Amino acid sequence: MAFNPRFRRKKVCKFCERKIDEIDYKKVDVLKRYLSEKGKIFSRRMTGTCAFHQRQLTLAVKRARMVALLPFVENK
Repeated sequence: MAFNPRFRRKKVCKFCERKIDEIDYKKVDVLKRYLSEKGKIFSRRMTGTCAFHQRQLTLAVKRARMVALLPFVENK
């Protein structure tokens, strides 16, 4: 069966599914899933997170960078 773009499955926020109220900046393994190879934060469209959790995710990534848990930019 061929791929039909009209019948895509809606992306669901992983944080809402797991009923996570607050995203912790110390959980680096969770945050790394939402970063590109170069260290950029993926958009909501790509990850499927809701607006509330995307704002928390962005803040957590920025805090983790300031504490040097995550790099600002990946060097090649």
